Amino acid sequence: MKKIDKKVAENYFRARNTAIIIYLIIWFIVSYGVVLLAEPLSNISFMGMPLHYFMGAQGAIVVFIILLFVNAVVSDKIDQRFGIDDKMNETISAGKHLDH
Repeated sequence: MKKIDKKVAENYFRARNTAIIIYLIIWFIVSYGVVLLAEPLSNISFMGMPLHYFMGAQGAIVVFIILLFVNAVVSDKIDQRFGIDDKMNETISAGKHLDH
């Protein structure tokens, strides 16, 4: 097993945690921010519907799906930046099973 420098591991998890915090902030704004601001947003229409209604009905789900894809792409880029290779890990661990 390859040992990882502690500083590199800390930087890796800091980058991953920063991305997760950003996703949670976006999730909170889309989920609760739109509901809390429903009254002022009722004057804004999107696709013929009031914005708060659209976000509650479809917009939040669309944003969450987009966040999933963005998370996958950003996570892969972070892994590449820190030299984590999934194919190499599969090759190293092939045939090894843990008995619990």
